[in-house]
Amino acid sequence: MFGKTKTTLSERDVLDALKGVKDPDLGRDLVDLGMIKDVRVGDGTIALTVNLTTPACPLKAQIERDVRNALQARLPGEWTLNVSMTAEVRSKGTVEAGDIPGIKNVIAVGSGKGGVGKSTMAASIAFGLKSYGASVGLMDADVYGPSIPHLVGANERPRAIGERILPIETRGLKLMSMGFLLEPDRAVIMRGPMLHGIMQQFLRQVDWGELDYLVIDLPPGTGDVPLSLAQNLPLTGAVVVCTPQEVALLDATRAITMFRQLRVPVLGMVENMAFFDVLAYLKDRGGPEARKLVESRSFFDSPGDERAYLFGRGGARRRAQELGVPFLGEVPLNLYLRETGDAGRMDSALDPGSPSRPHLLGVVEQLAAQISIQNERKAQEEAKARLPKLEIIQ
Repeated sequence: MFGKTKTTLSERDVLDALKGVKDPDLGRDLVDLGMIKDVRVGDGTIALTVNLTTPACPLKAQIERDVRNALQARLPGEWTLNVSMTAEVRSKGTVEAGDIPGIKNVIAVGSGKGGVGKSTMAASIAFGLKSYGASVGLMDADVYGPSIPHLVGANERPRAIGERILPIETRGLKLMSMGFLLEPDRAVIMRGPMLHGIMQQFLRQVDWGELDYLVIDLPPGTGDVPLSLAQNLPLTGAVVVCTPQEVALLDATRAITMFRQLRVPVLGMVENMAFFDVLAYLKDRGGPEARKLVESRSFFDSPGDERAYLFGRGGARRRAQELGVPFLGEVPLNLYLRETGDAGRMDSALDPGSPSRPHLLGVVEQLAAQISIQNERKAQEEAKARLPKLEIIQ
């Protein structure tokens, strides 16, 4: 292969040169995964497309760099390389009983207790995935305390066409919540069978259309709703949100145990309210004198002292390691994040310049990677199960 000239270089030569270049998250060869597309060899130019498994891939730049380095090192001569990076969200590959047609991945966001910012994280994850170009739905399964409508600034009533319910669409998200069906301040009083019926309606009768991701905001705790979902819907996996203090971690551990008992893969833990960034606060809200202090940083003795760990430090990261689940990231306690939710503009927390943006997008990227890993693992298990069993005759 390497003795060929530019004029005789083929698509097969290019693919051979890329053998061994792996997706760092999936741990498999890009060529074997079918991620190398549209290879074209022209006069001194090689053009190809790397089709990633998610637009929120955290290692996009590294993959492109590895592809370029392999081509430059393994092909003879000098070539101009045109590498396009695209993405197509993948599902687990095979259809299971209970799957919702058109929805590739269903992610449950839960917590062991209330008050840890679970709904804020669910809405942020949905808007974050949408910001990368994915098609996303957000379902509020917190029937007793539906807060998603307020967080995203939606107060319409869903319409029905025949037996199908049309979801509310706000800022690119498809939404469904009990909050759209209730009068303001009305309490929800219902038991397990009624909850099960509501969940089935939200999942089966809502016209979600084609979605890359459906994010489900679960009620806190380990009650009827997560049990009903896990029994009737093959979830891609679950995310557990907690805060750093020990009492929250104990409840988060119970949530992880519940998901494992229900055979729902745990995609990872998110530590919310991880710290209060004093510098970010002063820069955002301080006057001229405060801004001078921020620029000099002279009022802290050591680097890192500007982070105030109000609820303890690193508890979720340690617990995730102990439990053998991925840690998706820390989100600091931030006034802007709280204010955007109160104002019904949760999407603004991801705007350029928002102090929450890098932390939230970091969580979204790590979650998207774990979803791809889970789907690839599932596909390999199913492929292995389909292999014929050879009977050894003694």
